[in-house]
Amino acid sequence: MTEEQLKNKSVFRYNVSFYYQSTIIYFVAFALYLIIRGQFVEGYYTVITKDPIIYFFGIIVIISVVALLYNIYRNRYIEFNNEGIAFGDRFKSKVIRKDQIVEIKISRRVERRFPGLKLVRLKLKNRIRPIIIRLSDYENDDELIKRFSQLKNELKNNV
Repeated sequence: MTEEQLKNKSVFRYNVSFYYQSTIIYFVAFALYLIIRGQFVEGYYTVITKDPIIYFFGIIVIISVVALLYNIYRNRYIEFNNEGIAFGDRFKSKVIRKDQIVEIKISRRVERRFPGLKLVRLKLKNRIRPIIIRLSDYENDDELIKRFSQLKNELKNNV
């Protein structure tokens, strides 16, 4: 990706594919359990409704659907602009200016147990604990790493 294309791509949306996948898997497991647990009596199929596992699976599917809808409605994103970084959702946006950022640490690999997990730590002037961002939570995490690297280089050049 060229520099100009990278500058134009400044908004990175929250990745909800995990919620889609988990909802589908829970629903398929629920449907399979219903099929296996049901009974054929006199030519028609009945579901045994007094089984607590059916209620458990049903609650899990409902919670999964609610979490999916909540995250779709919330619509979180990270936006890079000339001022700095904006963390936002449907309701509000928090802008962190470049002059507030003390240090940016980009870790390629956290531990041996999680080789694909990439984190960015933003150390701010007015905050004791750093802001930790999991890059895999957002779409186009490779471009997001490039944007954070670009911002890190800008901060080094300004100091």
